[in-house]
Formats: sequence, structure tokens, C-alpha cells
Amino acid sequence: MPQYRQQGQWRLEGRGQVIDLQTAVKDGILGGRSGGGLLAEKDGTLVTAAEKFDLKKMVDELDSAVGEDVPSVFICPISLEPMVDPVTLCTGQTYERAHILKWISLGHLNCPTTMQELWDDDVTPNHTLRQLILAWFSQRHLLSKKRSEDVQGRAAGLVQSLKKAKGQGRVQALKDLLKLILDQPSVEKTVADSGGVTHLSSLLGPFTSHAVGSEVIAILVNLRLGTDAKTNLMQPAKISLVGDMLNEGTIDTKINCTKFIEMLMGEKSFRSEFVSSPSLLVALLRLVKDERHPNGIAAGLSLLKSVSFHEHVRSLIVSIGAVPQLVERLPNLLPDCLEPALHILDNLSATAEGQMALKNCPQTIPIAVKLLMTSEACTRHGVSILWNIINLAPDVCASLAIEAGLGAKLLFVIQSGYDAELKQRAAYLLKLCSLNYTTTLFIVEEQGRSAEQQTRTAGQVCRAADQNDRAGLQRCSVEDQSGRAGLQSDRPEQQNRSAEWQTRAAGLQSRMTRSAERKTKSAMRQTRQSSRPKHSMTVSV
Repeated sequence: MPQYRQQGQWRLEGRGQVIDLQTAVKDGILGGRSGGGLLAEKDGTLVTAAEKFDLKKMVDELDSAVGEDVPSVFICPISLEPMVDPVTLCTGQTYERAHILKWISLGHLNCPTTMQELWDDDVTPNHTLRQLILAWFSQRHLLSKKRSEDVQGRAAGLVQSLKKAKGQGRVQALKDLLKLILDQPSVEKTVADSGGVTHLSSLLGPFTSHAVGSEVIAILVNLRLGTDAKTNLMQPAKISLVGDMLNEGTIDTKINCTKFIEMLMGEKSFRSEFVSSPSLLVALLRLVKDERHPNGIAAGLSLLKSVSFHEHVRSLIVSIGAVPQLVERLPNLLPDCLEPALHILDNLSATAEGQMALKNCPQTIPIAVKLLMTSEACTRHGVSILWNIINLAPDVCASLAIEAGLGAKLLFVIQSGYDAELKQRAAYLLKLCSLNYTTTLFIVEEQGRSAEQQTRTAGQVCRAADQNDRAGLQRCSVEDQSGRAGLQSDRPEQQNRSAEWQTRAAGLQSRMTRSAERKTKSAMRQTRQSSRPKHSMTVSV
């Protein structure tokens, strides 16, 4: 078996930190002291690394959290993940034990990396590399733990400073706390345990500046608040401040305000009176109409959809002119925003005021018909909106809907793979339109339009074919005339050729007759010669 010589100065580098065998043995990482890797505690005591840490657990915890790349020699060439139990083949290549044993069990008798044939399928544990891996991850684990403790302490310190800071210092402390929460979500519990949520809630009030209020709202929407904390935030003065910031804040502040209100609406104790402010609803409509910020449109529609579920607020939404503004925005909305916008209009169409507003908007029916079959959710809301409008004024709206192409769209819905309830409702709407479209039955009209179009297309095809036939007949007539002229000019020549062929045939017949006569004479001559008595033997052929 070949001997592998180990390098005296084998080094392992990982972003500015170097581990070599001599230093590792000297420092006790590889078992140079006390027969095992030793790690020092804060009080100076030493513990075995294998006893202190579970390598598999550390790899799983730190693999995604480590800010630096794991050294390549720690990575298994098969799984491309850090090795926990490295073993070496006879070729000198190292792999994770489980993966290389599976490779060999599948019948592969070569090295996965070098493709060399394995003259020995035994694997040898690589204790040196395992100790290096353990030392590297142990060090990162300790650093991460220490960093986490520092982060928790910093979060608690920022919460305490908020209770004392005022003016611009308070704003800066809030910004620092927000950045810390976004970078380290694990500090949420520390913030809550140190009374941060209660203090942040107390900062919201009628005399709070927008600079402080926007930072407080941004922090609160990034925390997991309990029921008590949310109930404390449902005070009219706090909701009013949020409504003001929704009107006058930056786009990020407006989006955070919509998230804040939606978070509170998830509680059972939330009342519709909290969002019955016309200024708040107007601010939401402005956010929806702002085409510069698509994320703001989505946030505004999401909150407006949640608000429209409250029956007492629907009439107020209609009164501020939300229906025509939403209908006007429908053709330009992204697919993700189209469904909530139609859902809002569907909820508003359940009220008498909403039905009248939708009916009076001239673009409602054409746009709603056009958006059918866009998606199942959009089709469901579109059919519901059209049903409420047409049912309100069937004699007027039915004809407008049919002229917009509703008949064909409903037939597509009925024949689609949508759920049975939606198809049944489409069938009811189809029947309602057919009963109230007095000019003629819309199905007959649709079929008539289709038949007329098919007739026109068939007529064009027939005319084109007729023109082709006429051209073909003209070409055939010219060719026939030229053929007849050619036949007349070729008749004397053909007669001469026929006479020549007859002469040649007669000559050939005479030659064949003379050849037969010569063969007969030759046979008679042979017969006479064979009958003479002087021949003593005969030759048979």
C-alpha cells in the first residue's frame, strides 16, 4: 500500500485566520494536551471540545449564519456541505463517511473526485481534519454566542435610553433600535422583557411629532405583539395620529401605517369605529392612486380590502368617491393588485349606495366584462359585481353588458374548469341577461355575428378560388389552342415517319424469314450426314 507523506507546514486559511498543525497541536486544538482538544472558559478552566460542543449541531446552526465562507477543505465533495465525520480513501481524498459509503454501496469502484480505481474500499477516519473542523466551528459558535449576548445587552440599553432621551436624541435612539431589530430579529424578546413595547406605546399620542411617531410605528410593525399590547394601541388618539401620518408621511411611513392598522384589525376587540375616519380613507385612496410606488398601491389596497369587510364603513367608502376612482385604476393595476381591487368593489356592490355608484360609472360594465377569465378570483368578483348591477337595472344594464361581450364570456366561464358555484352563478347571470335583452336574444345575436363573420370569410375564400379557376381555364385554353396548331403542323411529318417505320418492319420480317430458311437447310444437312453407314460411332450433343 502506498505511503502518504504529510506536509510539515500544512496550513488552513479562513479569511485572515490561519490554522496549521504545529500551532493547533501546541494550542491543544488537535489533542496535543491532555489527549483532546481543549477550550478555555472565562474563569480559566479547560474543557474538552468534544464534550463542550456537538459538531453536528454547531454546523446546522452556524452554516447559514456564518458571515464568512467555510474553508474548502471542510466541504465534502459529494454533498458540498461541511463534513462531520470525515474519512479518507486509498486515493488520499476525504469525504463525509455516510456519503462515500453510499457511493461505494451503489457499486462505484472509483474515487468520485479523481475517478481513480479503488484498489481498497476501506475508509480511514481523518481525526486531524475532524479536530480542525471542530475547532473552527467551536470558535465561531463562541463568537456568535458572545455577539448575541452583546446584541441583547445593546437592545436593553437602547430601551433604557429611550426612557430618558428627549428631542433629537430620542429620534436617534429609535432609529438605532429599529436598525438593531431589523438586523437581529432575536432581540424582540429582550425588547419586550425590558418594557420596550409599553414605552413605545406610550410615545404615541396627540402631541407626538411625526418624526418620533414614524419611527415608533416602524418598530412596532416589526415586533410580534401580544393581545394586551395591541389592545393598548387601540386608543382613538393613537389611531388618529396614525391617520395623520398616513396623509402626510413618507411612502415608507404610509406603508408602515397600513401594516400597523391591519395588525390591530386582526384582534377580536377591534371596532369599525377606529377606521371610520374620512381622512384615513381619503389617505388610503391617495396611496392607491400614487402610480410612482407600486408597493404603496398594494399596501393601500390590502388595508382598504380589510376595511371594506365592515358593513358600517362601506357607505362611508362610497361617499368619498372610492368607486369611480377604483374602477378607473383597474385596467392599469398589476395582477397582484387586481384581485383585492375587485374584491373591494364586490364588497361595496353589496350595498345600495355601492350598486348605484357602480351603475352610474360608465366604465364599470365594460371593464368588468373585460376582466372576466383573467383568473378565477377576478372572475368570481367580476360576475358578482355584474350580477348586482344588472339586477338593479336589468332593462338598461343588460343590453350594455351584452354589447360589451358578456354573453361569450359567460359561456366561457360555464365551460371552464372553475368551481361549480361560480359556473352556476354565471349561468344565472346569463339567464338574467337573456330575459331582459329585448332587442333580440343575445345568444342568437352572438351566433348571428359569428355566422356572419364565417360567411364573410367563406365568401372571400370562394371568390379567391373562383379567380384562381378562371385564371386556370384561361391558361388551359391557350395551351389547347397552341396544341392544336402544333398537331396540324406535325401531320405531314408524322405521315412520313409512319411510312418509314412500315418499310423498316418489312425489311426486318424478310431478314427473319431468310434466317429461318438457313437454319432449316443446316438441320437437313446434319440429318443426312448422320444417316451414312461408314460412321462407326455417333456423337450426341
